[in-house]
Amino acid sequence: MHTTGEPTRIVYAGYPPLSGTLLEQRALARSKYDHVRRKLLLEPRGHRDMYGAVLRPATELVDSGEADIGVLFMTNVGYSNMCGHATIALGRFLIDTHDTSIFPNRWRLRSDDGSTVIKLHVPSGIVVVAVKTRPDHRADASAPVSFTSVPCFATGIGVQIAIPADRRWRVGQSVRTVTVDFACGGGYFAIVRADELYDAGKSDLSGGDLKDLDEATSTLKDLVNENPSLRKYVTPPNTNPSGAELGLLRALVVSLPGLGVIGSGTTSAETGICYFDDHQIDRSPTGSAAGARMALAYAQGAIHLNEGRTYHSLLSNSKGGKGSFKARVLEETAGGVIVKIEGFAFYTGYHTFISEEEDILGDDGFILEQLHS
Repeated sequence: MHTTGEPTRIVYAGYPPLSGTLLEQRALARSKYDHVRRKLLLEPRGHRDMYGAVLRPATELVDSGEADIGVLFMTNVGYSNMCGHATIALGRFLIDTHDTSIFPNRWRLRSDDGSTVIKLHVPSGIVVVAVKTRPDHRADASAPVSFTSVPCFATGIGVQIAIPADRRWRVGQSVRTVTVDFACGGGYFAIVRADELYDAGKSDLSGGDLKDLDEATSTLKDLVNENPSLRKYVTPPNTNPSGAELGLLRALVVSLPGLGVIGSGTTSAETGICYFDDHQIDRSPTGSAAGARMALAYAQGAIHLNEGRTYHSLLSNSKGGKGSFKARVLEETAGGVIVKIEGFAFYTGYHTFISEEEDILGDDGFILEQLHS
């Protein structure tokens, strides 16, 4: 499936058995079955920017009745805590799945006024997904899928990061400091305005900027992760502040506030590009980042309760706003806010992947740019 062009490979059969809590299952997937992730997402079956989601019918919260099904999210280097674009895709897929071998607890779902709710157990908590349904109990492709986020909160506002002369990027040779905000939307994000990264400022974004932004964002991520005083902004609360337990920045959003079509029911718009993990670029407006950005805007007083904002990616902005995400702050919670995010996802096909014993080159996925002689 794809959500504003960002793919999600939903794995519903054939994955090796996992047991325990959802986080224990993720640890087992990482330590014992990571070759499966690489085969499914990387070349020759995928590519550097592929994304995946492995359904987990049994987790501790599914067993207790608090959730209907669990999921593990996969990137080009590992596993993430939360993913908004994949959650939107999963909403449609799970509503359309009536096979109880894939979704054993589908019978639990209840519809109200043409909308069906799924409680999805993700590594960062429970996400409530709402899907408009047709009379035949399938998802209505013409209506957006929405989800209610885990608590989102700002962790650092207006943080100044010094850029050493030998670390400056091609289009930022005169940039000496960059102002960065940090926020969490299930995963931690650094958020920086595009004009902070360019010598001459920046008022728009295009595909031609991607290489330069890749260099700039990679450098910024490295500078954050090298500095314990900055890593604290991407570390969960109540974590021991010693270096070994500090978090690592995995995602950075380059934003252009005010750019893009303002969608119905919202009062403002913003365009951004999310770089995450190993130079992976999100084609969608990044749902979890939308939650983080709304929490940041709320903390800054730029957004109020029940106020909506439209978020664009490079793709949705180039298509006149089609494929944008809409986000709204629903309520305050301890230390943060709950955000409702909505968008559209569509099917691209059904795949059966195989791995032949004689296939040495395709046995373990690869990224072409990382090969060396």
